[in-house]
Amino acid sequence: MKIALLGKGKTGSKALELISQRDDLEVTIFDSKNTPTKSKLEGHDVVLSFLTGDIFLQYMDEISQSGICVVSGSTGFEWTPERLKLVADSKAAWIHSNNFSLGMNLIKQMINILSKADALFTNSNFSIHEIHHTKKLDAPSGTAKAWQDWLGHDSQMTYERIGDVVGTHELTLETDNEKIFLRHEALDRKIFAEGALWACDQVLRLEPGLHDFSNVALKALSEDKND
Repeated sequence: MKIALLGKGKTGSKALELISQRDDLEVTIFDSKNTPTKSKLEGHDVVLSFLTGDIFLQYMDEISQSGICVVSGSTGFEWTPERLKLVADSKAAWIHSNNFSLGMNLIKQMINILSKADALFTNSNFSIHEIHHTKKLDAPSGTAKAWQDWLGHDSQMTYERIGDVVGTHELTLETDNEKIFLRHEALDRKIFAEGALWACDQVLRLEPGLHDFSNVALKALSEDKND
């Protein structure tokens, strides 16, 4: 598989490390000095993007025209009808995620259980707190927003930007007489690179269109269980 890597920053560099350890992968690095165009992307199997959302959007038209699959970890933008049309026009499968941690998909199932708290408690409140490095631009993080979507309840959302913290998210369920905490802490950015490369393997098997990473992972978990 030949990967077009967009962005070789904190997470992109981890992806490069992992790619170098696999004999079945080739990579071309695209950056401000080698921008991705339709012609340059020809011959690649997957675009893997760790660019910030604003930069990714600048290249989205060229990527769409290339007609190759995409795995995007770019955040800070919405999938508007116009952008979804670019995905459809590409006639390729795209996977998008705010967080490529494979463990986060286990968290999603746990949040689904916590979302049913009203069936047990007459008074329950949720809050989400996230911590990231000082260079992270969006706040609250896309992952924190995804947690709230998975929860399906209004929750107080707070955040901190400290040092070089990879990423910590904590959901608190508070009732009249108890508190329940669900916490995910990323110890190394390699977890995001591992998940993204797993997504690159998966995206080639998917139907054209935009796919949420968590749904792809949960489907894999379900298939494994059935086996």
